[in-house]
Order: sequence, then structure tokens, then C-alpha cells
Amino acid sequence: MKYLLILTLLFYTSLFAQKYLDNHSCNECHEKIYEEFQSSMHAKGYFNDTLHCKIADKVSTKTYDCARCHMPMADNLKALISGDARPDKSNKTHTDAVSCYFCHTIAYVKKAHRFNINTKARQAANYKPTLYGRLNNPDDSDKHSSVNNPIYGQKVCMGCHSHKLNDNNVTIFRAMGEDQDSKGCIKCHMPEVEGGVEKMDKRARGQHASHRFLGIHDEAFRKTGVDINISASQKGIDVTLTNKMEHPLIIQPARAKFLKIEVIRSGKTIWQNYKNMPSEDAQGYFAYSFKQNGQKVIIPAHATEGHVHNLNAKETKVLHYDTPALQKGDKVVVAFYVQLAKSDCSRVIDLKDENLTQPQLIKKEELKF
Repeated sequence: MKYLLILTLLFYTSLFAQKYLDNHSCNECHEKIYEEFQSSMHAKGYFNDTLHCKIADKVSTKTYDCARCHMPMADNLKALISGDARPDKSNKTHTDAVSCYFCHTIAYVKKAHRFNINTKARQAANYKPTLYGRLNNPDDSDKHSSVNNPIYGQKVCMGCHSHKLNDNNVTIFRAMGEDQDSKGCIKCHMPEVEGGVEKMDKRARGQHASHRFLGIHDEAFRKTGVDINISASQKGIDVTLTNKMEHPLIIQPARAKFLKIEVIRSGKTIWQNYKNMPSEDAQGYFAYSFKQNGQKVIIPAHATEGHVHNLNAKETKVLHYDTPALQKGDKVVVAFYVQLAKSDCSRVIDLKDENLTQPQLIKKEELKF
């Protein structure tokens, strides 16, 4: 009886053993999509994303809780989260980051309090894996079967991109509300681009959804998320900010976005909204802040309090600034910047990469008085 039980367990383990298709294997048929993916943030993880790696190690050098979303296909995911294993550079399921296979085998996303849960499709051993997507009447290949799954227009992004609360129920990441779906994400971040989904375009599909996953790192794309309008009088300046995105302006705790406003007269700046640090202008500085037992902390993994100064999805705010009396010929310059690793954060984790620490322009507007 004992041996029968062992054989039964081995049978079921084998039956649902998951054959993993690594990212590079997709390149054979989906060359253009693979090229796009390789340039995306989904292709970056513990081994090639300095900011993520340093924050993860600052939180803990034993456990890697971030693996749920940043290394989701790890063949020892539970061991990484518990601290029984560490990220391994020789393991393809670790280095593939948010892999093609992971995203295309999500069967369902379960809503939960602290973070949503991606439910993976079971894959039978000795059969081609089944990959999900949004295409109608998709093609199979010698590597996998293909199925249209409605979840890919509804909730597929919400497994990782919805919200995250730490063990103290403090929100440390929030991008989407429960009433939203993935269609808005796909429309903006995966726009239709020229070219079929496959190298051999059997069904003559002329376009595909871009897998660059456009975001804040793309200079042209980040200009599209916010509108800036300036009105001025002798009493001061009103800056109207409109968040055109379907998610809040600030969603990540390491990041900051801020205004730099200057009044220029005869080529010289006679007034600016802050002297030294952008955070001096509380209304024009958008970021998370955290405390742990009453003390300010930068890395929020164990924070007991959290606050975010934000501009919500589709929200408009008018910010008023008292300035010296404006004269004819004065110029008002309003620039909006993003700092991928805000100053406090970069000091705590000792970042040297200027692409992360130096402000990058989102948008600039000027008004002549």
C-alpha cells in the first residue's frame, strides 16, 4: 500500500509537471515581439535591474519576497520567499524575470487583501504547453498550443500591477482600483504596432500589441500622461496639472515626480518654487512617505504608517504660487520631472547610476506675460 501511494504521488507530480519555455525559445517564431520584450522592464529583474536588486537586498539578504512578481516562474518560488534559497544566476527560471511563459500561462487572477494572486494554468507532462492570449483563432506551433482567454482583456495585469500591502497593512504600491480592468493598461502600454505576431504570418495579421510595455522610461511616452496649463497675473501663478492616465501619478515608493517653476526676467531667474530640494515645495512634489513606529523610513517593507501625495487617475489640480509682481516681458517656465530613485532612496541604497538618480524631464511649458 505504501509503494502504491508513492507511485500515485509520482504519477500526479509528473502529470502536472510544468514544461518551461524560456524567453529565448520564443524568438524562433516571435522574433519582433521577442526584440520588443528584451528592451522592456518586464525583461529586467534581480540580476539586471540595479534599483530593484539593491532595494530587495536592503529589505533582506535572506528572503526574496519580491519573487512573486519579479521572478514569478522560479522553479523554487516558495523557497525564495521563505529564505531557503537565493536567486541563482545560472537558473533560467530566475534570469528570465517576468517571462513570456509566465504572462501567457495565467489562467485567473484572484483578488486578495495584501496583493492579488496569479493562478497559473496546469500543464500536463508530455504534452505541448498551452499558452493564453487575446488573439481570436490563434495559431498553434510545434512548441505550444494557443487559446484565447478573456482574462487577458480583463484582469491579467492586475495580478502584479494592482496593489501591494506590507505585513503591517500599509500600502506600498497601488496602481489600479478594483473596478478597473486590463483593457486600459493594454491600450496605453501595449499599443498596436506594425507587423504580425509571428515571423511566418500565416493569417496575414498586419499588427500586434507592442511588447515593449511602454512606461516612464520612454521619453516620448511619458509626455503623454500629464497636461500642464499655466495662467499668470500680477498676483501670482496658477499651474493646472491634469493626470490623463488611468492610474495615479505616483504608484511606486522609490519614485518622485515634481514641478520646477521659474519666473525669468531679462534672462535671469528672479523666483523659483524651491531653493535647494524639490521636496521643499510640498504641493508640487509627488511621492510616498513612510514611518516605522513614528520614525521616518525610506524602504517601506516594515513601515507602520504610509502617506502619498498624489494626483489620482484622471484628476485635475490647480496649484497656486505667490510670486513677485509679474511685469510685461516676464517668462514663466514650468517643467515637470521624474526621479526614478528619489534622493532619500538613492542615499539609503547607495545608487551611482545617474539615469536613476538624476531628474528626467516629463514635460515643459512656457508662458510669456
